[in-house]
Amino acid sequence: MKKKKNSSKLDILTLYMDLVSEHKMKPDDVSDFCEQVNLDEDNFYKHFKSLKKVEKTIFNELFKNSLEVLNESEEFVSFDGKNKLLSLYFTFFENLTLNRAYVEVVLKGCKNQLKSYKTLSSLKKSFIDFVDSLALSESILPIDGLEKIQSGFINYSAWAQMLITIKFWLEDESESFEKTDIFIEKSISTSFELIENKFLKNVFDLGKFVYKERFQKNTD
Repeated sequence: MKKKKNSSKLDILTLYMDLVSEHKMKPDDVSDFCEQVNLDEDNFYKHFKSLKKVEKTIFNELFKNSLEVLNESEEFVSFDGKNKLLSLYFTFFENLTLNRAYVEVVLKGCKNQLKSYKTLSSLKKSFIDFVDSLALSESILPIDGLEKIQSGFINYSAWAQMLITIKFWLEDESESFEKTDIFIEKSISTSFELIENKFLKNVFDLGKFVYKERFQKNTD
């Protein structure tokens, strides 16, 4: 009988992706996976609690790898928030494209969207941390006391946009996924136009002025 092999965390991720990509389907459970790749089951549980955890980790690792590659570029570090986000999108989706056979099985194979979103939960946390690092809330509406609300709104909107883009990419049949590239550029540009909308800022500035003049004075 062939001896079961021990593998590192990264090895297990690679084995899982290769298996799913090759067979165009996911293994039934941990035992099935370990049997197919000749992996010691105890070794698997040293690194992961379940196959779902493996799937979550893979998406997160693809994202982290994209960000690590970008951070090695001095040009990227000097970019403003919009161009950093654009660069991240293009690099991340290039990474997804390189692993499209795997991604299609894992996301399209879900019976409903909620399950696929749970698979992306680790990615969501890393992505929102990245969006937070861009400090976009500083440029939206300069109103004292609303920083957390503004930041939460931006994070929720940014993640919703990421999910929409992933769905668009999965359905994109254009050559080299050119339509996805166009979608990314237009959607992010539109988002930043809303964030930086000068008219909207002026409206809130006026409201803040009226509030201070009419209500704060009455309480003095």
